[in-house]
Amino acid sequence: MKTKFNYSLVSFIMLTFISFSFTNAIAQEKSKKQLKEEAKLEKQKQIATLVASKEFVFYPQSVSPQGARTINITDVSYTMELHPDLIKSYLPFFGRAYSGVGYGGDNGMKFEGKPTVYTVEKTKKSYLIKVEVRGERDSYNIMLSVYFEGNAYLSINSNNRSSISYNGNIKAIQKK
Repeated sequence: MKTKFNYSLVSFIMLTFISFSFTNAIAQEKSKKQLKEEAKLEKQKQIATLVASKEFVFYPQSVSPQGARTINITDVSYTMELHPDLIKSYLPFFGRAYSGVGYGGDNGMKFEGKPTVYTVEKTKKSYLIKVEVRGERDSYNIMLSVYFEGNAYLSINSNNRSSISYNGNIKAIQKK
């Protein structure tokens, strides 16, 4: 006696098995959007740790002198190192110098000094860092806005020069 084989039932069972396997594999993989979001959160944690430590380096990418056009910076040696007990600035300066700066005798916003004020405040979109430093020949009011993704906006006001601002980012200090 011959039994009739039901191909439709077998194909239905196989199709169901394959679809469950495929759905399970897709559910385990993370989408590009999820991976991007995780990377963004990780970057925000790193930035929060850097800002909380009060020890990091600002790298400028562009400078905006008062009343002048924005200038892109290609030299990677320009930096401002921030420590709780020392600020080291080696930044370019384009603008007007008033008293105390000899003609042609100054090579930028270069100073070192112990901060008299160093405050960090968290806002909705960024960390606001205010620093006051007295250098060898001048005093500087520094305001640094560090956005959660690592981009930063630095503004420096000085007694002997016009104000200047820089756009860039912050990174951890490289150990030598």
